[in-house]
Amino acid sequence: MDNKRPIAVTTAGLRGTEWREGSLPEGVTVTIHPLRTADGAAVTGYLFRRGGERTVVCSMHPRELVVANYLVPEILEGNCAVWVQGSRSPGNDLRLEHETAVLDLAAGQNFLRDVAGFQHSVLQGTSGGGPLAALYCQQAGRVPDARIKVSPGGRPTKLDTASLPGPDGVILVSAHPGQGKIMLRGIDPAVIDEADPLASDDTLSAFNPENGFRRPPESASYTSAFMTRYSMAQRDRASRIDRHARDLIERRNEARQRLKSGDRSAAVLAAYAPIFQVWRTDADLRCFDLSLDPSDRAYGSLWGANPTVANYGSVGFGRTCTPEGWLSNWSGLSSNASMEACGPEVSQPVLMIEYTGDNCVFPTDADAIYKQLGSSRKSRIRVHGNHHGQPIRDDMPNGQREAGKHIRAWLEEYRFA
Repeated sequence: MDNKRPIAVTTAGLRGTEWREGSLPEGVTVTIHPLRTADGAAVTGYLFRRGGERTVVCSMHPRELVVANYLVPEILEGNCAVWVQGSRSPGNDLRLEHETAVLDLAAGQNFLRDVAGFQHSVLQGTSGGGPLAALYCQQAGRVPDARIKVSPGGRPTKLDTASLPGPDGVILVSAHPGQGKIMLRGIDPAVIDEADPLASDDTLSAFNPENGFRRPPESASYTSAFMTRYSMAQRDRASRIDRHARDLIERRNEARQRLKSGDRSAAVLAAYAPIFQVWRTDADLRCFDLSLDPSDRAYGSLWGANPTVANYGSVGFGRTCTPEGWLSNWSGLSSNASMEACGPEVSQPVLMIEYTGDNCVFPTDADAIYKQLGSSRKSRIRVHGNHHGQPIRDDMPNGQREAGKHIRAWLEEYRFA
């Protein structure tokens, strides 16, 4: 394969996070590997190597497949191979559950150990890939009978019968606390009717000037009393959606039991697999009040500086879900995939790189994540850049390259390179 040309495009919204033509080192080959998971799903992995590497660094995000990850050429420069792993439904988190994503990741780990013959495997989690890596480490480190047997939505996970090879190290780059946790901080509590996303309680709106909002570029200024009410209302809304998701699952399960008992009238409800929408999920107060959790970040969120478009637009976190997907991925109250829940069981050496202008992972988030990691061999480095490592100011170096330098040094320190 011609290594001078990109072999994939990134998901929309991630411009600037991929390597460009000519970025890969000379002599790199790329091979594509279709695999089967322990539960029979089809996944694909992309292996970048020059030959002779003992260590492979494995990158996977639960929702997105970015083959041209900007860290790929950086890691290849350090004499390690790179594996970019896809989930069973990349780019579509409608049916995604983190418990099955662990099986997807495991398919690649088994291939890399048993077929490709690598001696060492290091997990690399960027953004949402961080909590997934932590969940994998947690499950791989447990005896099979102690693994998660049932997903938050009630599905058997089959993790207790799966082969989950433990990794030798973990690299976290702008890893956030978990999809459910960022949803819990970002969901708009002013929504009073899930069926009518425009119905709103202005006393709980982050975008009401009476509550402290100011039009950009001026920073908002919220009071501690408002923030307390806001946070409680966010949990209340998340809890209501949890109950709705569980009610849908329970209705279907009851219909299936009736069908098994011979009630043919239950056939439609037994087959019905509902989906629902969750609007207005981009309202983390820290994105608009820059005095909260101060950092180098620019005004706005990952979705942009216009809070109206980001919060009310059709593209956003968790916008369309199955009940099982909401509970496993986007519920900050039910999901198993959080650094808080999984970090203490990460015992491998860990390198954690945080970007100083990240508007998704804030300083207190990074502090908490680092403390939650159970490893006694962990190190933390701060690099200027936004969530994707791009410089916030023109006079600052490219954080993506800086992160690459630190990763290569860490790989060499632990004799992976």
